[in-house]
Formats: sequence, structure tokens, C-alpha cells
Amino acid sequence: MSTQQPGKTDSELLEATDVPALLRHGLGANGPHRTAVFGDGAIAAAITLDRQGVLPRSVAFLAKVVRSGGTRYAADLDEPLPGETGARTVRAWLTDAAGVVQGVEGDETVARWLEAVAAVMELRHEAGTATAATW
Repeated sequence: MSTQQPGKTDSELLEATDVPALLRHGLGANGPHRTAVFGDGAIAAAITLDRQGVLPRSVAFLAKVVRSGGTRYAADLDEPLPGETGARTVRAWLTDAAGVVQGVEGDETVARWLEAVAAVMELRHEAGTATAATW
């Protein structure tokens, strides 16, 4: 007897997932909201950035920037990711995150989330389901 739920398409997941809201409500709390940030939130963020042509290595590098300088510092960068659309998207996410995380521990959580997003992006590239033009 299988208990697996049917999967969602990329478009269905994006339609059902509000990444900024997940960041605002899940980064500062533990429990189901935090799980959603690192689950559907990371997947939706990966799909969004991939569709905007962002490469996984850029997101992984941004995680290092957050870990070194903090979430607010990264949100205030002119170009946190290469490309105007990806930069604008991630800047909004980082701004939302900076409003709820506190101290080094909060910045570490944001950095780990960005690493999760980069890992999902990379897996999608390896599986051939990514849409970014270059790899």
C-alpha cells in the first residue's frame, strides 16, 4: 500500500508557494514553517531562479556572502546575483529574511537555505529538468 502523494508540476508548485511569506514566517521559527522553507520554499526558489537564468554556483556563492557579511549586507548589495532579474528577486527575498533573522545564527540559517536552493538547482541540472540556458 503506497502512501505517496501525487507530485506537483513546477508551475503548480510555484503557484502554490509564496517564497517571501515562507521566509518571513519560517526563518524565525522552528517547526512546520521552518520545514516548509527548506522544502517547498527551497524548491520553488530554485525553479524561480533557474527560470531567470541564474546558475547554482552563483546562489552557492551568495550563501558564502551571507555567512561572511550577514543577511542585511547581502540584501544591500547592488548585484547579489548576476543578472538584473535574478538580483532583484533574491534581493527581495534577502530583505524579507533580514527583517526576521537575528544575529549570526539567523544569518547561518539563511546561508543554509541558499545552499539548499543551490543544491536543488544543481540536481535539476543534472537530471535535465533545469531551464537555464547555460550550465
